[in-house]
Amino acid sequence: MNRVILMGRLTKDPQVSYSTKNSSMAIARYTLAVDRRFAKKEEGQVTADFISCVAFGKAAEFAEKYFHTGQRVLIEGRITTSRYEKDGQTLYRTDVVIESQEFADSKQTNQSSGKEEDSVMDGFMNIPDSIDDEDMPFN
Repeated sequence: MNRVILMGRLTKDPQVSYSTKNSSMAIARYTLAVDRRFAKKEEGQVTADFISCVAFGKAAEFAEKYFHTGQRVLIEGRITTSRYEKDGQTLYRTDVVIESQEFADSKQTNQSSGKEEDSVMDGFMNIPDSIDDEDMPFN
C-alpha cells in the first residue's frame, strides 16, 4: 500500500504550470516543511523535513488560488519516484502526488499575519477568565 498523510507549512507559494498534452491541465508544485516529532534542536540543525508535492487538475487550481507561503495544510497522497537525465547526469526525484488537500488551520489563523495564538500551537483552547471553576464540567 502506498499512502502518505502529511501536515506541514508551505515554504513558498505553489508554482503552477499548464500541460499542453492534456488540454491545458494545471500542475501545481509546492514544498511542505513537516516538523520532525522528536528532533534535537541543536544550533544549526534542521528540525523539519522538506517534502516535494505535486497536484494535478482541480487540486492544482485549488492550490494556486488558496494556498500561500506559511500556511499549514494537510495532504493525502502517494509517493512517486522518477529518474531522468540532465547534462549527462542521472537524477532522481521523489514527490508526493496529492489526492486530497485541505487547510489545517482555521480561517482566522490563516488570515493573520503569520502569528498564531498559543491555543492553536499547543492544541488546547485557552479558557476565558470569565468562566468560573464551578462552571467547568470536569470539576
